[in-house]
Amino acid sequence: MGDVIRLAAGKFFVKIPVGLFYSEHDTWAKRDSTVAVGITDYFQLLLGDVLFVNLPDEGSEIDTTEEIGELESVKAVLDIYSPVSGRVLEVNPRLEEEPELLNTLPYGEGWLLKVEPHNLEEDLSKLMSAEEYAKLVERKIREERERAERQKID
Repeated sequence: MGDVIRLAAGKFFVKIPVGLFYSEHDTWAKRDSTVAVGITDYFQLLLGDVLFVNLPDEGSEIDTTEEIGELESVKAVLDIYSPVSGRVLEVNPRLEEEPELLNTLPYGEGWLLKVEPHNLEEDLSKLMSAEEYAKLVERKIREERERAERQKID
C-alpha cells in the first residue's frame, strides 16, 4: 500500500489509502481493467469481528442506489452499497471461509467484488478522494464521541 491517511478513532487508527475512490457508505473502488470493490477500514471497525458475508452472485447487476449485500458481525448486521454500478464478474471466494479478511485486510485480500462497470466515469465523479473521505470519517468519529458523551450524561 502506498500513501495512507491515518486517523485516530479511540484506541484504534483508521487507515485510508490514497488513490482509491470512496463512497459515503464506507466502501471503496479501485480502478484497474475491472473495478475492485471493498469496505473501508472505518466500516470494519464499526462492525467488529465479521462472522458472515452475504454478497450478490457472479453475473448479477448491481447499482449504487441499491443494497448489494450485508455483513454480519458480533455487533450488528450492516448493509453494503457498491460505489459503482455494473455486472459482478467475481465474488471474493475466500470470504465464505475467511470473513475475518474484512477485518485484517479490508484493502487487500478482503476485497468483496470485481465489477465490470456500466457508467464508470459518472460513478467515479460522485465518489470521494482519500482526503475528502478522511474529512467525512473525522466528522463521523466526532459525532459518535458526542453521542457517547450525551449517553453518559443521560
